[in-house]
Amino acid sequence: MSADQRSASCDGRSRSVLLARPRGFCAGVERAVDIVDFALRLYGPPIYVRHEIVHNQYVVREFETRGVVFVDDIGEVPDNSLVIFSAHGIPPSVRGEATARGLRTIDATCPLVTKVHHEALRYVDEGYHILLIGHAGHVEVEGTMGHVPGHVTLVQTVEEAEVVEIPDPQRVAFLTQTTLSIDDVAGILAVLQHRFPEIVGPTKDDICYATQNRQVAVKAMSSAVDAIFVVGAPNSSNSNRLVEVAKASGVPAYLVQSRAEIRTEWLEGIDTVGVTAGASAPEALVRDIVDALRGEDGSLEEMDAEPEMVQFPLPVEVVKDLRESGRDPDELIRNFRQRWYTPSG
Repeated sequence: MSADQRSASCDGRSRSVLLARPRGFCAGVERAVDIVDFALRLYGPPIYVRHEIVHNQYVVREFETRGVVFVDDIGEVPDNSLVIFSAHGIPPSVRGEATARGLRTIDATCPLVTKVHHEALRYVDEGYHILLIGHAGHVEVEGTMGHVPGHVTLVQTVEEAEVVEIPDPQRVAFLTQTTLSIDDVAGILAVLQHRFPEIVGPTKDDICYATQNRQVAVKAMSSAVDAIFVVGAPNSSNSNRLVEVAKASGVPAYLVQSRAEIRTEWLEGIDTVGVTAGASAPEALVRDIVDALRGEDGSLEEMDAEPEMVQFPLPVEVVKDLRESGRDPDELIRNFRQRWYTPSG
């Protein structure tokens, strides 16, 4: 795409753009993307990844061009291959199948998702039945439920919370998917706490820090814009929640993966646009969509916010192999991330 194409507005108009901060890649996504990149550098293609490494087609296609093969089932991975588990986590049965086949594995599960798995195991060991607040079919939910099969009931809505039955109301715990709406969880949890006064939960909220921060930023910008565009994939839970949060704040909101998806009718009468991005959307996509919305003469302002300082370490075996190959992991991370996005602070 040429510079002229990038600067052209979707509808020929210039407008003001307010860019949310924080936005885009979170620490768990950064770690997962780095793991796949370093595996390619260390071991060469093909590299197999179970499920999309993160929910973003831009990221997935970039890796496919470099020899990454994404599969939905471990059975699709050839013998003697390397398979990486995605950031969303897996049930133990998947890990067991990979081990039984002698596959080499690297776990890119987000540490915050792993935390939920550990909490689930602990509650079941202590005799609790778990009510998991989340969305049916989401990969993360399937992974969590797979750790404690038979001991967890999924609750998706306030209506389900009002009627859910459990074996013993005195021994019940709750956990949440990490990418939910803060407000939605609060409503569901209020019902569960009313119905089950003895319910227990983690001492710290399971909703990811990045999910919360991005939702707070959307609420903060909603009063200053005429519409909000969320850069993210349709199968990205946290991106969809950002759209819902914006709409709940009274602002039209749209989920887009590229400038090509922006409809001109969405921009009719719109002078000021807010832009944010889900936790798996690279900054390169954000900047292209900002250019499309702003046009040649429109203004751009970035919200003030405290920087996100969270970082998760790479798997020990990846760091070890990088160092033994004479590579500096920290330098590789810096160079690699500059190709994907400009850190949003």
